[in-house]
Amino acid sequence: MSVIRNSVLVGGGTGFIGSHVCKLLRNKNFHVKIISRMPGPNRITWHDLEHHGLPTGTTAVVNVAGQNVLDPTKRWTTGFKQNVWNSRVRTTAALSKAIVDATDKPKSFVAISGVGIYEPGTSKEYVEDDVTSEFDYFSKLGIEWEKAAKLPEYITLCRQITIRSGVVLGQDGGMIKQLYLPFYLGLGGPVGSGSQYLPWIHVEDLARLIVFAIEKDGVSGILNGVAPQVITNKEFTNVYAKALWRPALFPLPVSILNAIFSKERAKLITEGQKVLPRRTQAVGFNYLYPDIKSACEELVA
Repeated sequence: MSVIRNSVLVGGGTGFIGSHVCKLLRNKNFHVKIISRMPGPNRITWHDLEHHGLPTGTTAVVNVAGQNVLDPTKRWTTGFKQNVWNSRVRTTAALSKAIVDATDKPKSFVAISGVGIYEPGTSKEYVEDDVTSEFDYFSKLGIEWEKAAKLPEYITLCRQITIRSGVVLGQDGGMIKQLYLPFYLGLGGPVGSGSQYLPWIHVEDLARLIVFAIEKDGVSGILNGVAPQVITNKEFTNVYAKALWRPALFPLPVSILNAIFSKERAKLITEGQKVLPRRTQAVGFNYLYPDIKSACEELVA
């Protein structure tokens, strides 16, 4: 009989990233409890967390909750922006408070943020130690998101790790779920010129990085959750189309994306950053999918 070693509380555990994290944790014999809007077995609600705190015996806390920013069915309104903000910043702050208030502290708190905290460009390379500052909505979101995750200095018994995730690639969600059909039909192509960087990570590697951060004593602070291979949007397009045995001849004009998502939100696709996982590799994390070719081959398998 397998032995349950630790109990992990996962905010957003039913989502695209969270479901992969929970599956991996269970495979490693962790007991998993999910924070969800709906009650159920091995679940608590955000209301329960606010009023009752961390479940007894919680040894690690993870937050990957977040409204899908690039949902094409949602207009980029003030109300939707607030939903995006609350689903990230407020949930993270609620977990931070629960940890501070807990009598028995968990050993680790792993929170997600995004590479949108780095300013897009074609020359600068970003690593975890770079100073960040506000320049648009998404940078402000990232800064406040990370601020909400940061535990007070006197909380010394709980390691806090923030993973700045790139575009997450997986068969069952994220960008690939939206791209698969047009690419399969031979209608795929780069966005605009395709020269913008695309910081990316396979969902299995992101889940493994989160669990690595839980298990690896001594790891704390910022980790860039991106693959070590730096690519452009056009390079991704070519490799993904080749893996599907399809052409990629139809560039998607930036003007169309601006019309669908609004210019402010479309920047997540039309612009990019050159992000390197320097600390992530330095602390000993090894990737299953370090290059886009191996990732795309798995995505279409």
